[in-house]
Amino acid sequence: MDIMSYQNQAEDLVKHYLLADQFLPYTSVLAGIFLCKMVYDLTELFSSIHIKSYSALTKMKRVEWNNRGISTVHAFFISFMAIYFVFFSDLFSDQTRLQGLMVFRSSPLSNFGLGVSVGYFLSDLGMIFWLYPSLGGSEYIFHHCLSGMGVAYSLFSKEAQFYAYMVLISELTTPEVNLRWYLDISGLKRSKAYLINGVAIFLAWLTARILLFIYMFYHVYIHYDQVVLMHTFGYLLVFVVPIALSVMNLMWFGKIVKGLKKTLEKRQ
Repeated sequence: MDIMSYQNQAEDLVKHYLLADQFLPYTSVLAGIFLCKMVYDLTELFSSIHIKSYSALTKMKRVEWNNRGISTVHAFFISFMAIYFVFFSDLFSDQTRLQGLMVFRSSPLSNFGLGVSVGYFLSDLGMIFWLYPSLGGSEYIFHHCLSGMGVAYSLFSKEAQFYAYMVLISELTTPEVNLRWYLDISGLKRSKAYLINGVAIFLAWLTARILLFIYMFYHVYIHYDQVVLMHTFGYLLVFVVPIALSVMNLMWFGKIVKGLKKTLEKRQ
């Protein structure tokens, strides 16, 4: 009876508090932070046992190795969530019969996904600040602050979640970028895998960070009558965040093209 009583109390705690609408944003952010810590520890454990080159790295390189494990797992998770909500879910569809305008729609699942992402941005920013500039310079801080602020606003205001997920699809490029670093640090810069990875980064970046952003600006244009009804701060974020990220994406894309061109020339 005592076990059943504790089980019922635990179920009530989860249902009425942790997963209740008013607490879900905070619960999901904490879950994101906890998952980042768990992935960091698991990456460290797995790499130290199964990857020979890991133990030969400096302490700072091992920290970055583990940190990139976090960003890779987050990228897979949030990209899956973003692709689902943008292309497959009826939640933000113009054809859906759900009440309310598209820019004001949300669901427990969409809130949870954004909350986990906010938890990741907070965790990664914490590590970048703590170890600055070993894990990234000012451009990474600017990118994370801008992205995290936009996602957090959508989470807590429940506005423009569709556009937040469209921007988060750009995380599709993160696993390829991290793999390139892993190959480089493992001494495989001249391998065929490194070349294939370069082509994959080029295609993924072009699709997720250039073409998709163009489509998002078009989507905002045809739904401007809804966007203009948002809170002023949210309205500004819909334009400021994607435009600023687009400028950074184009700058990085230029470096990707030059790097790929140099790699292909060396192969000839």
